[in-house]
Amino acid sequence: MYLFIFSLLLILFQYMNSKSILETYEKKITKLEQREKAYEDSIASIADVNLELMRFDIDYNDDAMSYFIDDGYDIELLIPFIKDELYKLNIYEGDDHPIVPYASMTGKKILINSIKLMNHKWIVADFSDGKYWGEILLHYELNDGKELKFKLLDYLLYRPN
Repeated sequence: MYLFIFSLLLILFQYMNSKSILETYEKKITKLEQREKAYEDSIASIADVNLELMRFDIDYNDDAMSYFIDDGYDIELLIPFIKDELYKLNIYEGDDHPIVPYASMTGKKILINSIKLMNHKWIVADFSDGKYWGEILLHYELNDGKELKFKLLDYLLYRPN
């Protein structure tokens, strides 16, 4: 009789312990599934943002790249060449930048900071003198002598904070 009661208590203890462990694991699994769903949503959101960022970028514009390839240019060399030529305009004498239509208001030189080639014709760049900054829209073209020419299409200057 004592053995039966002891066995029953042991089985009851094991059942309750197993049930508790099982419920704990189920809660953890549910929590991990919710976290995984949140991460999947975050990844999908980031992928959408990334897709939007790629929209106006020559690196992801097959038509613009084909334009240069059809003219016999090597894209791997051409894109850095275009950016370097625009950055070279940061080396200038005097107060007036060759492309940026604003004069510095701080006494420092205005410099082009970053460049984004949108396609085979347009560039967006930002500039700053350390306090004031703005953006420019440029048209660029390579003529037959492989000479690069920039033409300012539009520009803006932001108000300082």
